[in-house]
Amino acid sequence: MRASFNKMSDSNADDWQLIMQEQLAFVAGLPDRILAHMELLNDDYGGFPVDRLQHSLQTAELAAEAGEDDEYVVCALLHDIGDTLGSTNHPDVAAAILQPFISPENHWMIKHHGIFQGYNFFHYLGLDRDMRDQFADDPNYQRTQRFVDKYDDLAFDASKPKLALSLFEDQVRKVFAEPKHSIYKDAFEGQTV
Repeated sequence: MRASFNKMSDSNADDWQLIMQEQLAFVAGLPDRILAHMELLNDDYGGFPVDRLQHSLQTAELAAEAGEDDEYVVCALLHDIGDTLGSTNHPDVAAAILQPFISPENHWMIKHHGIFQGYNFFHYLGLDRDMRDQFADDPNYQRTQRFVDKYDDLAFDASKPKLALSLFEDQVRKVFAEPKHSIYKDAFEGQTV
């Protein structure tokens, strides 16, 4: 069944009751779509020593082994998910996907990780490797530098056995179970599929 309006301004409460039921089911499927999208990074090397999926999995594994919480580990896993559709702004894409479900601190970290990782290679591209210094006074500066130095930068190890995405499936489902920050949060609360 579908709503029958031709313009949204002609919709009514019954239409939105129907739409919300469909939307709840769609939102519930988000973890499956995210995991499927991560598979697009498999065998995509882009010149790196490991494919983008293994880089993401290694980053998440390092964070998990260090005792980071589930939200942080999922951020580590998805930090480069934007590579496929946002090839020139992948941190922004990853941050947009994660934003409704994570803390503001983790959101800032993912949104800015590319600039911080740039310290390791921007100078080879004729860019300012110290670009991250513009954020020196931000309270998330150290958190983001730590993420890059401790996890993201170390996750290009071609000698490691391949990891499976299924290792982090439960954590992805947990983090994406309910939005924390969304204009629709109140509309979803208490609703079931």
